[in-house]
Amino acid sequence: MSDAVPHRSHALALLPDKGVPNLLFLLFHGAGADATQMRPLAQALRGQYPQAAVLALSGPEAYDLIPGGGSGLQWYSLDGANDENHARRVADALPDFIALIRAWTAHFELPWQQVALGGFSQGAVLALEAVQAELALAGRVMAFGGAYATLPEHAPQEVSVHLLHGQQDGVLPYQDQIHAARRLVALGADVTADVLPDIGHELHPELIERALHQLRTFVPARLWRAALQAAEEQGLKAPLQ
Repeated sequence: MSDAVPHRSHALALLPDKGVPNLLFLLFHGAGADATQMRPLAQALRGQYPQAAVLALSGPEAYDLIPGGGSGLQWYSLDGANDENHARRVADALPDFIALIRAWTAHFELPWQQVALGGFSQGAVLALEAVQAELALAGRVMAFGGAYATLPEHAPQEVSVHLLHGQQDGVLPYQDQIHAARRLVALGADVTADVLPDIGHELHPELIERALHQLRTFVPARLWRAALQAAEEQGLKAPLQ
């Protein structure tokens, strides 16, 4: 691993007991919380991928919807945010957010395909928008209770996007993510969308289990195409019986 550690500290890090990591999961909390909010997801990922590095990262700012900031943090300000200015605030936060991902990827000396992002709420918004804005940033995104700041206009290249939402989410309605998922499918993206009943705006254990299932079983379309092409080529090369 590189000796250079990103300047922004992490609040939770789960590393392999032995050897160097072969995967990197970077987790991002929602507004008004902190990195410990992502502990249940971090622990579940550690159980499934013991050779991975799992880091939950802290937002850079004090939460400004509470006077004095309280104890919570945020990735960008929601004070006075509305439909007209939200996308601009996300865009303004993206360069530092992307730089943070790049720095930790470089620290562990892993290729970007072996990096996955997991975010809840505001953290999910930024994770989704980051792979839209930046090529070769991460191979997978798990977005819990999130939303796109702007409806996607292109498929993120070689990225599998997993959207996970509670049907009772009153903060970011699931219908917006279903609409975004349909748009991504039409654009040729690799995407899954899971909406579970009786779950609100929360990092619920059932959503976490569903995310782990998608990580274990989902095969990107590009890999299916490569496998089919290889099988066809092998068939053409096979001797006649």
